[in-house]
Amino acid sequence: MERSRPLARRPLLALLTAAALAASGMTALSSAARAADADLARNGGFESALDGWTCTAGTTVTSPVHSGTAALKATPAGADNARCAQTVSVKPDSQYTLSGHVRGTYVYLGASGTGTTDVSTWAQSAPDWRQLTTTFRTGPSTTRVTIYTHGWYGTGAYHADDISLTGPGGETGRPPSAPGGLTTGSVTSSSVALSWAPAPGATSYAVYRDGARVRTVTGTSTTLTGLTPSTAYAFQVAAVNDAGESPRSATVTATTTEGSDGGGGSDLPAHALVGYLHASFANGSGYTRMADVPDSWDVIDLAFGEPTSVTSGDIRFERCPVAECPNVESDAEFKAAIKAKQTAGKKVLISIGGQNGQVRLTTTAARDKFVSSVSAIIDEYGLDGLDIDFEGHSLSLNADDTDFKNPKTPVIVNLISALKTLKAKYGDDFVLTMAPETFFVQLGYQYYGTGKWGGQDPRAGAYLPVIHALRDDLTLLHVQDYNSGPIMGLDNQYHSMGGADFHIAMTDMLLTGFPVAGDAANVFPPLRPDQVAIGMPASTNAGNGHVSPAEVNKALNCLTKKTDCGSYATHGTWPALRGLMTWSINWDRYSNWEFQRNFDAYFG
Repeated sequence: MERSRPLARRPLLALLTAAALAASGMTALSSAARAADADLARNGGFESALDGWTCTAGTTVTSPVHSGTAALKATPAGADNARCAQTVSVKPDSQYTLSGHVRGTYVYLGASGTGTTDVSTWAQSAPDWRQLTTTFRTGPSTTRVTIYTHGWYGTGAYHADDISLTGPGGETGRPPSAPGGLTTGSVTSSSVALSWAPAPGATSYAVYRDGARVRTVTGTSTTLTGLTPSTAYAFQVAAVNDAGESPRSATVTATTTEGSDGGGGSDLPAHALVGYLHASFANGSGYTRMADVPDSWDVIDLAFGEPTSVTSGDIRFERCPVAECPNVESDAEFKAAIKAKQTAGKKVLISIGGQNGQVRLTTTAARDKFVSSVSAIIDEYGLDGLDIDFEGHSLSLNADDTDFKNPKTPVIVNLISALKTLKAKYGDDFVLTMAPETFFVQLGYQYYGTGKWGGQDPRAGAYLPVIHALRDDLTLLHVQDYNSGPIMGLDNQYHSMGGADFHIAMTDMLLTGFPVAGDAANVFPPLRPDQVAIGMPASTNAGNGHVSPAEVNKALNCLTKKTDCGSYATHGTWPALRGLMTWSINWDRYSNWEFQRNFDAYFG
């Protein structure tokens, strides 16, 4: 399957030149700060982790530090320069001094929103701690200034410590009063809608679930998703402005509905084994007849349904011809074997896409043709549902499409509409699964679409709006943890294929949720553990990233029992994790069923 492509970077020379010109205009520090001036930077020594700071790719470390016990470490990557910033209240028409200690190559310290001339200073090379200092004067109506530090693209991690902004403090005012009128709206098996009355003076609202802050929004309504079916929750809201947070509102409660395990998943076993069956082609693994698939396989994905052209939406499923697969069964035998699997409690799905099956639903006509042609395949073979395995360039985001919760790119919007239509047509028993690559899902933690400045691969994170829109209908998500480049996990470290660590980190992201493109106000909510299976290659022949049965078991132990976790600390324990997916049943047979036998031994 297609390997991820690197993201484009902005031209280094042009941006360094611009930064140097900006730095040359800074005002020299002429005198010590007045005794009456205060240090207005919050947590400038990073002793309280990242409290007060918003960072795209930062964490705190205990070594090296300039003073105290902690410092900032931030790692630029791709089109992200690892910016850390905070907004400070200041007085109009006043003088300020910004200072900090840095280490690394091309490290910047600056202030924006000054109302006069924004300033920055930088160190081209600082192998040891180096102090950077600049000054500025606020404009006649400026009351807030943003101070920041950042590195440069592709130049490695930088460190910062003891950042200070000295000058007269601004008027912070008072926190708003607590919001009133908190009520619940629509309640599903995994979501609760909330709304409340506006609080005068509030600039945002903090939403609490069972006493824990889970979201910050600017409006007076939100829908919390990723909840557990048949579970009671308590909610509160607090109003926020520059002066702080109000007391919390009165508590309201809601109990999620029983649900149906994402549609068609209620009668799957607690731990399921999912595999792709090469039904339309042969390769080095050989052809495997449906009747010869062992009973261990709970979900069998027929690979693949493919379009007549990339944008037609017209999906066809052609069984492997006798010339290519001499042992292929007849259509009647194939359908009878599917029926026998279903009688035994197995699910058989048509998988659309694959490496060669590019599908781009650019028009509503293509969307409607997708629905009718997929329905025809499902009806012809009596299948249980659909697997979406869109790869390559099937999904990408337009440059102005920046909110995964409200997508507007036609290929995304039309796919969501088509899948919802199919779900409505076949009802609650319809099984819907997805098998995206890490590039389209977990990479969204760092990058989403073309990014703020453009230049990124528009496919980055492009599956997130589809998964999110269908999370209440989704039976299983099994991301392909293979044929992947290094991906940053929630520990802000890069993880690579080849061991349990990669599967642990990637799965933890799905079950914990993550801010999209580093935006803490735009969080992709966690999926239920019963909706998640881990995708792995069955053998070294099947794909890059194969791991031994021992590493498979380490990953399962960590995620379901919190043992064998190695260096990565998960954000929870999920004994209800649904299971494993593999490419493929054919390759596992070729390898004497090693993957299947290990699954059976582990789950009994």
